Amino acid sequence: MTPSPITYTNPILPGFYPDPSITRAGDDFYLVCSSFEYFPGVPIFHSQDLIHWTQIGHVLDRVSQLDTRKSKSSGGIFAPTIRYHEGTFYMITTEIHGKGNFYVTATDPAGPWSDPIIIPYGGIDPSLMFDEDGKVYVTTQQGADYDSHAIQYEIDIATGAALSEPVVIWTGDGGPWTEGPHLYKINGMYYIMSASGGTAKEHREIIGRSSSPYGPFERLEQPILTHRGTDSPIQYLGHADLIEDRNGDWWAVFLGVRLVDSKYTVLGRETFLAPVTWNEDGWPMIDNNEDIVGVDMKVPRVPGQSPKPALSGRYDFEDDVLPFAMTFLRNPAEASWSLNERPGWLSLRGQSKGLSDIGQVAFIGRRQQHTSAEWSTLLDFNPTVDGEEAGLCARLDEHAHYEVGLVQKDGHRVIAAQLTIDGITRVEAEVPITAERIYLKIQAELTEYTLLFSLDGQEWNKLSTAAAYPLSPQAVKGNGFTGVLIGLYATGHGKVAEVPAHFDWFDYRS
Repeated sequence: MTPSPITYTNPILPGFYPDPSITRAGDDFYLVCSSFEYFPGVPIFHSQDLIHWTQIGHVLDRVSQLDTRKSKSSGGIFAPTIRYHEGTFYMITTEIHGKGNFYVTATDPAGPWSDPIIIPYGGIDPSLMFDEDGKVYVTTQQGADYDSHAIQYEIDIATGAALSEPVVIWTGDGGPWTEGPHLYKINGMYYIMSASGGTAKEHREIIGRSSSPYGPFERLEQPILTHRGTDSPIQYLGHADLIEDRNGDWWAVFLGVRLVDSKYTVLGRETFLAPVTWNEDGWPMIDNNEDIVGVDMKVPRVPGQSPKPALSGRYDFEDDVLPFAMTFLRNPAEASWSLNERPGWLSLRGQSKGLSDIGQVAFIGRRQQHTSAEWSTLLDFNPTVDGEEAGLCARLDEHAHYEVGLVQKDGHRVIAAQLTIDGITRVEAEVPITAERIYLKIQAELTEYTLLFSLDGQEWNKLSTAAAYPLSPQAVKGNGFTGVLIGLYATGHGKVAEVPAHFDWFDYRS
């Protein structure tokens, strides 16, 4: 009897989880993504079926590993690669305007991970390959735009020291931004795979092969993955990584976006999964404008079974650690947050920096993973100094964010709805209030956000509705690599707040 096909839904990691990389240890798969300015850095996930992923921690969870205190949005950590070799896990990545290229190690992927081991060469997107003869290669991007290419050199994996000079091994297909390179050895041949075309509508994945790790590489003329020039609801496909399961089946994880009106998405670049087929000429193929990668996928089999994670629900802050899905905006300032100051509540003490500033901001949030959803919280806050503020925020970056919160203004408290678009903040509504406890809510629909408050949690008052597009990376001047996070914030607007804001819970409903 032929087994029934397995169905699954893309993306496998919805929301701002770009630049996926994957490795396998026995029956277990582990996946990491870029985190940019957010801290802890590099979320790590576990699965046995490749479809359902549970976050087990972050790779970079202390300041000795990652310091993003001065990172601009879309700075910080770029494009990690994860590999497993002889009982040890390796994660290699780039800290822009910081350490540069480095890797960390762990015997347990849930951590702790080592302090960084710095490596000497390359621009961004480094990858590791452990060859059968014991050599370890770093393959990494270098150059910019049409001059982007991949260099490669051998390292001592114990120290990070280079054992050879870097050599240019891959110049791509003539398009800009040849990046995210990975070297594999498969059936005795070396394959070099990379993205090309930039991370928007021309994004694609290309591949070459050689009998030598340094090439020369024969390039397959066509991309092995792209949706450029199509009307598919999933676009920008690329930045892929390959993995073989225990059944001998091959898979690819890669980034893509689900555009609204073919124009924008507030969710950012998400992680997708597709099977890989090998053609008769020995090339791996995923989807070259063939409509293989879709939202609804059907495959003959998957390698195991994993529980389906809950993407929505309530965090009640009863534990002494934050849920893994919640993240800080940059490294938090000392004493800026606590789960113990008021047990059962999250306490945030506003810092001198606010949501429009670069620096240590009191903000804890989680990625928006649905275009239609709502987030709410109960805030207990008794400010006594003008400028002190706390509330609920939808954040893309320091130039684009919407918030509803309680503000001390001219000696009085107000509930305010504020919109920051293209770096300009305007107050949409203010309501005088005497209560210290208020309920706050942000509702998202496909094309807009609504900011609301309530005094009893039952009857809600709308303060403002704003378009979603200004919070999309497509609205960013220059490069916007992140997606929207919804979170809790506090600020003293120029100085540390005298009193903390307390949040009883944080609720996410899709």
